[in-house]
Amino acid sequence: MAPATVSQENNPPTLRLGWTRRVSLTWRILAVNVFAIAMLGGGLLYLDSYREQIIQERLEQEQQSIWLLAHAMERLDTRGRTAMIRAVSDRYDSRIRLYDARGRVVLDSFALAPPGYRLRDPSEEPWQRHAARPMISAAIALPRGEEVLLTSYNARDITRIVRAERFNLTMIVLATAIVSILFSLFLARTIVQPLRRLASAAVRVRLGRAREVVVPRLPSRGDEIGLLARSLSDMSMALRMKIDATEAFAADVSHELKNPLASLRSALEGLASVKDEGLREQLFEIACSDVRRLDRLITDISEASRVDAQLTRTRFEPIDLGEMIENLLELRRSRGLNQGRETAFARPRRGVAVVMGEGTRLERVISNLLDNAVSFSPPGGLVRIEATQMRGRVLVRVIDEGPGVPPSEREAIFRRFHSARPEGEEFGQHSGLGLAIARTIVEGHHGTITVADRDDGAQGAVFEICLPAKDQQELPISPA
Repeated sequence: MAPATVSQENNPPTLRLGWTRRVSLTWRILAVNVFAIAMLGGGLLYLDSYREQIIQERLEQEQQSIWLLAHAMERLDTRGRTAMIRAVSDRYDSRIRLYDARGRVVLDSFALAPPGYRLRDPSEEPWQRHAARPMISAAIALPRGEEVLLTSYNARDITRIVRAERFNLTMIVLATAIVSILFSLFLARTIVQPLRRLASAAVRVRLGRAREVVVPRLPSRGDEIGLLARSLSDMSMALRMKIDATEAFAADVSHELKNPLASLRSALEGLASVKDEGLREQLFEIACSDVRRLDRLITDISEASRVDAQLTRTRFEPIDLGEMIENLLELRRSRGLNQGRETAFARPRRGVAVVMGEGTRLERVISNLLDNAVSFSPPGGLVRIEATQMRGRVLVRVIDEGPGVPPSEREAIFRRFHSARPEGEEFGQHSGLGLAIARTIVEGHHGTITVADRDDGAQGAVFEICLPAKDQQELPISPA
């Protein structure tokens, strides 16, 4: 089992966690939502200021009331004052006292009627009794300044109001907390559960069971988790395909190497026992041909096995395919690589056929297609190359005058070690990896390579490369 490693480069400071790194995502979601509810619940403490505000308003009201009462009593006689004090006391459940200039009680509403309230000692009262309610008192001198009027009442309704508001707010906080916790659990479930499934599938892939793993794609989810699921699914399928391709490639390499090795071994064994010089020279030439064939095979196999991995590490740069093809054709003419075939290239304007890529690899693709077109074209035939841009894609076409490619073979020719060769060509001159390498390079540049018949109906084949233009280069995202 591969060890678990952590790369500091893959853990940027903006994504690092502090003391919460070991806390489950579910508990983090719950903590954030419950903390907000707790702050709302802290509003219960502010009910005290609400009570003080009510008391202050009652004091102002009482001051206005006692002012009106004092001015009314100033115009009444003793009997009228007694009737008014009794009526007001009964109406507002308060105690009203009138003092003379010496401080003696002249009138007391509690002496005229039963008391409207009774004072209690809070220390002697059990919890939730009605003790310790605020007492509202106000005093004012009568206009003539000889007597003083004092009112007081037990504001029991203030306590009831505050308690009712506290109860209502508590119920709201509890209901909000319950709803918040339920929504938090729902949110955690919709996030954590698929993430755990994806993590489990990723672990199984890492343990080497890629063929057994089915990574959920979550097609019904259009959010970031759905995108992550589909990306991981595509990654696992790509990994599975690479594993299968590697195994198939190893099997093909083993098969292709056995043929020249068997021929070489037979030739060498024959050299030891054959006495005829002519036959010995023939066997020696066979051995040399097999050695050259093995050398070509090993070189192409090494190239085919490395090209995909190297492309993933290569930094793409702007490449003008028109200029590159023009230089490549000039080099082939100077080296005589066209074998008596003519080449023609309609050079596009500078900047038209520009892509992001790795120049050496793209040159290898064009070179392989030209080698293929030259080998299949008749002596004196013409190989044409076209390069243009269409709808954000750069198209490169290599057109030959060979026998063409049957529709049934148009996919097979891009497979490794495909053996279809022109008539009359000596066996073993090609490894069968040229077109396979070309497809690998093109797909590594997010492009496609296909083969079709010629547009003009003449005999021959058209190999077409389609690559994203420089301004359109982007990494494709798989759909749901």
